[in-house]
Amino acid sequence: MSLVPLTILLAAPRGFCAGVDRAIQIVEKALSTFGAPVYVRHEIVHNRFVVEALEAKGAVFVEELDEVPGDHPVVFSAHGVPKAVPAEAERRNLFYLDATCPLVSKVHREAELHHDSGRHILLIGHAGHPEVIGTIGQLPPGSVTLVENCDAVDALDLDDRTNLAYITQTTLSVDDTADIVAALQRRFPKIYGPKKEDICYATTNRQQAVKAIAGRCDAMLVLRTPNSSNSMRLVEVAETTGCPRARLVRRTADID
Repeated sequence: MSLVPLTILLAAPRGFCAGVDRAIQIVEKALSTFGAPVYVRHEIVHNRFVVEALEAKGAVFVEELDEVPGDHPVVFSAHGVPKAVPAEAERRNLFYLDATCPLVSKVHREAELHHDSGRHILLIGHAGHPEVIGTIGQLPPGSVTLVENCDAVDALDLDDRTNLAYITQTTLSVDDTADIVAALQRRFPKIYGPKKEDICYATTNRQQAVKAIAGRCDAMLVLRTPNSSNSMRLVEVAETTGCPRARLVRRTADID
């Protein structure tokens, strides 16, 4: 059987953002400096190829600090962690390295400033995502309300509707987030927003790159893992901007 020739389009830009590169380098530097094992709380990035490569070098990935012995360094993932995590590390005298993406840290600082100004915070994001858990964990319980979609905006029941601010997860769909922000602004005209968009610039320009080629593709493969918010958004963007088939692929062996 003869093979049908394929035209392969490569989205540009593509690949890891600076925050992910930085996080990977922190783990690699820790391994070269302190030797194996180096513990990492949560997957440093949502990419199995990277995680397995780091495991082969001596990184040990865990979900909670109680899995980390006291005589080895621990790295916090790029997604950020609740304040209780470094506090517990300090209580146990653990040596830790914080690989939180600087853009995620920026959102954390925004949340603190709004809280210090007496505002209740609406966080646009996905429930259960490590970044969302970390952001909510920057403030006392009850300070943040998660908003996942426009229906959630309509359902909000708040005691004070005049003293509000919104922030967002950094890895969301740009278009979906714009719709949610517009819904918030319609319902709460005095709501405070970020001075500069919270969605990561790399997330934004990679979604734009997918939009640029989606209409010319019969199918699009996004190379990443299903628990990656960025990757799932790229699949959704492809499907909604003209590509009839889009799916995640972890590695070349998954491709027919």
